[in-house]
Amino acid sequence: MQHARVLILDYGSQYTQLIARRIRALNVYSLIQPGTLSLEQVKKFNPSAIILSGGPNSVYDKDAPQLPEGFREWQERTAIPVLGICYGLQLLVQSHGGKVGKGDHREYGATDITTAKESVLFSHHREIQAKFIDLKKVWMSHGDEVLSLPPKWIQSATSSSGALAAAECSELKIYALQFHPEVTHTEEGTALLDQFLSLAHIKKDWIMGSVLEEQVSKIRAQVGESDHVICALSGGVDSTVAACLVHRALGDRLHCVFVDHGMLRWDEQARVMKMFKEDLHLPVECIDASEQFLKKLSGVSDPEKKRKIIGAEFIQVFKTAAQEIERSLGLKPKYLVQGTLYPDVIESSPAPTGGDTVVSHHAHTIKSHHNVGGLPKDIGFQLIEPFRELFKDEVRELGKLMQVPARFLERHPFPGPGLAVRIIGDITRERIEILQRADEIFIEALREYKIYNQIWQAFAVFLPIRSVGVQGDGRTHDHVIALRAVTSTDGMTADWYHFDTKFLAHVSTKITNEVKGINRVVYDITSKPPATIEWE
Repeated sequence: MQHARVLILDYGSQYTQLIARRIRALNVYSLIQPGTLSLEQVKKFNPSAIILSGGPNSVYDKDAPQLPEGFREWQERTAIPVLGICYGLQLLVQSHGGKVGKGDHREYGATDITTAKESVLFSHHREIQAKFIDLKKVWMSHGDEVLSLPPKWIQSATSSSGALAAAECSELKIYALQFHPEVTHTEEGTALLDQFLSLAHIKKDWIMGSVLEEQVSKIRAQVGESDHVICALSGGVDSTVAACLVHRALGDRLHCVFVDHGMLRWDEQARVMKMFKEDLHLPVECIDASEQFLKKLSGVSDPEKKRKIIGAEFIQVFKTAAQEIERSLGLKPKYLVQGTLYPDVIESSPAPTGGDTVVSHHAHTIKSHHNVGGLPKDIGFQLIEPFRELFKDEVRELGKLMQVPARFLERHPFPGPGLAVRIIGDITRERIEILQRADEIFIEALREYKIYNQIWQAFAVFLPIRSVGVQGDGRTHDHVIALRAVTSTDGMTADWYHFDTKFLAHVSTKITNEVKGINRVVYDITSKPPATIEWE
C-alpha cells in the first residue's frame, strides 16, 4: 500500500525530527530527506506535500543550502502544497523574488503574533480560525527576517515586534512560517500543521494496524517460504516487538538470540529470559559472551570505539549462532532481525542501506549506534529492520496491537551496548558491578515512589573520577555516580525530570550506604539538546 506522504527537506534544524513526529501523530506518513536532494530525487518520493525545515544558515550567504534546481517551476506547475518553516520560509521568499536580510527584529524564544483575517492558513476552517484569531505565543529562533515579499504573497501573521511571522501565496499553495509549529512551546502548533494537511487534502492513512499487516506481508515476501531468520534480541522494547512481529510472519523459522555481553542491568538475563518464555512464548537461545566482549573492550575508553567493537562482536556471535543452526537443521539463516529505530538512523547518519532513508548533507553524526553506524561493512546477513522508519512510541503502539504485556512495553529504553556507554572511560568488572547495583537502587526507588511511568528514561552513570568523602568516621577516596532521568515523547528531544529533593536525598543515601566504592552522587539537569540522553 502506498501511503500519502509528506516529504520533509532537512536544512539542518535541531527540530526537523519533531516535524516528522508531529505529522505522523496526525496519522500521515512523513519522512525526512536532505535539502541537497535533486528535483528528480524529490519526484521519486511522490510526495503529497512538502515541508522545508529550518536551519542555521542565512539564505543569502554564498554556500547556503538552496532549493533543488527547478523546484519552483515544478511546484508551480504541479501545485503540490509546500510549507516553509523558519529557514524554509526564507528560501521560498527568496526563490520567488522577495528579499531576506539582516533585520532589526532578531527573535528567540516565546513571541506573540497577530494573524491576518485574509489568511487561508490561519482561517481555512471556522474552528481553526477561532484558535488563531487572538494573540498567540509561538516559538521563534531567527536572526534574519523577510524584508519584502514576492508578488501575490500576503503577510499572514505579524510578531509583537512588528516583524513578519508568517506569509503565504494561497494561489500557489505555498504557506510559510517564521516560527516553529513543531515545538510544544508554540500554542496550537499541532493544530496549525493539521491545518496545512487539510489544505493539502491529504488522506490520513498512517494507522498502526495497517502498518502491522504491511510489515508482516513485507517480511514474508522478503524471506520467502523456506529461509530461516535470526533475531538479535536485546531484551529492550524495540528488538522484542520486532521479534514478535517476525514470529507472527514466519513462525518457527525465527531463531531469537539473546546475548549476555556482561554489561546488562542487574539480574537482567534471568528477568528477560523468564519473560520471553512465560509471557511472549518466543524461541530464545541465551548466549553468555561476556568474556568475549570484555576482553575486546579492555583498555578502550573512546565511546565511538566502544560502539563499533560491540557492533562487530555482536555480529560474530550471531554468525556462530547461525552455524549452530545450520548444523542442527541443515539450513543456514540468511537474515538478521534488528530493532533499529528512525532516531538511531538519524543520529548515526550512516550510508544509506535501503528503504526511504537517505543521509542528509546537513546532518551530523551524533553517535554511531551499535546496530547502525557501529556495524562492520560485511555482516554476512541480509538485514530485516521493520522499525527503521518508526519512532519508539509507534513501536510501542505496534506492541500493544500484538498484545505484548504493558509492563514490558513501559520499560525504559536500554542501549544495545548496555553499561558500556554508561561507564565513562575504561570498562572493568568492578565498575560494571558498582554501576549495576547503583542503577538497580535508582530504578527500584522510582517504582517505590510510583513515578517510573512518568519518566521516559532513567539510569545511573559511572564517572571516572574519585572524590574525598567521610564514611564510618573515616576518610574515603571513592567513585562518583551520576543519575539521569528525562521526560520525552520520542527521544529526539528531552527535558530533565524535576524530582522532589526528598527523593534524590533518599536515593543518594541508599546508594552511598549500600554500594561499596561510591561516596558521592550527582544529578544531571541537562536537557536534550544541548546534551544527548545517554552520556556516551
